[in-house]
Amino acid sequence: MTRLHDCFNAQDFAQVARRRLPGSLYHYIEGGADDELTVRANTQAFERHQLVPRQLRDIRQVDMQRRVFGCDLEWPVFMAPTGMTRLFHPAGEQAVAQEAARFGAGYMLSTMATTSLEDVADCATGPKIFQLYLLNDDGLNRAIIDRCKAAGYDAICLTVDCVVAGNRERDLRFGLTVPPQLNRRNILSFVQRPSWGLRYLAHGGITLPNVPTPDGSSSLGTLTSYFATKMEQNITWARVEQLQQYWGGPFIIKGLQSVADARDAAAAGVTGIIVSNHGGRQLDGSPGVLDLLPAIVDAVGDQLEVVLDGGVRRGNHIVKALALGARACLIGRPYLYALSAYGQPGVARMLELLRRETERTLGLIGVPHIDDLDRSALTHLDSQPVNRPVLLSTGAQRSGAYS
Repeated sequence: MTRLHDCFNAQDFAQVARRRLPGSLYHYIEGGADDELTVRANTQAFERHQLVPRQLRDIRQVDMQRRVFGCDLEWPVFMAPTGMTRLFHPAGEQAVAQEAARFGAGYMLSTMATTSLEDVADCATGPKIFQLYLLNDDGLNRAIIDRCKAAGYDAICLTVDCVVAGNRERDLRFGLTVPPQLNRRNILSFVQRPSWGLRYLAHGGITLPNVPTPDGSSSLGTLTSYFATKMEQNITWARVEQLQQYWGGPFIIKGLQSVADARDAAAAGVTGIIVSNHGGRQLDGSPGVLDLLPAIVDAVGDQLEVVLDGGVRRGNHIVKALALGARACLIGRPYLYALSAYGQPGVARMLELLRRETERTLGLIGVPHIDDLDRSALTHLDSQPVNRPVLLSTGAQRSGAYS
């Protein structure tokens, strides 16, 4: 079995997580919608943008501090909101929030979290943002915002790209159920992972303490079904403005991908937007978010803060996104792999590696402060000259001559 300090990147943690989780849970993290084209597009977009280093720069001190969404970050990264995190390891959301604070990053807690927003606020000292799914009952929406106010959250992040559920075929193929139940598609994978099952049972299963219900129900199956029926499918900009006013602090929209929507967000006066396709888990066939970023930054970057979510696996990915105008990046799957593999120590190791990679990349390209990053630090593969093979005459080929 791979030891913690033999993991050096997100893929290493993913391989260990695959060996430790039942198949349905691993593929829940890994998978996306339909053919998973957008999942792949998110990571492949970073490969097309290449870094152009500058030399003879003073990089004795590399400063990565930045204020984003009202949060003071030592490193412009937020842990993305992920649902049902304690399914993967009982340390769950609290472990991730604590390590985010220790490494100078921000943490975003999902409405579908398996730890209460109050418990997360009590255990973690770093910047915290609550991710809100809008329900069709404004009394319930206000109730959860009131809890965030009382618990001292820094901002509200409204996710708008889940008004229709994505078609996640891996969940069907591998028999994912909430709560986990044995069926013909998953029974073998659960039997092969007895340590996960014993750990899950030892900690009493999971609940969704941030899902507001009028009757106080705590059954996971009941909560998820109830929540699905209450999701608002008509989110309007007027509702966004009402929620902003009720909250009274930094307010963010997550899940925008078009310049037109970004302009509408700016007109609505939100603090910022997160350019995101939900990790490729909703609409398949949309572009990688990095490819969408420059046009959105050009359109609204002087009016609100733009953050990127999707495909980040390396510190150099973070640097590329910042160079294209993102104020910060969200990280999701990498910390879930690390948590699933090793619990809280795994999250610490993953964040340490990513932060070190980010700082190292800035030093290698000659940028001592992230505010000095701009698009001159990048080139795009499509803009590079094509190295075509030189066609040689027969005589030249025989003699071994080259042009």
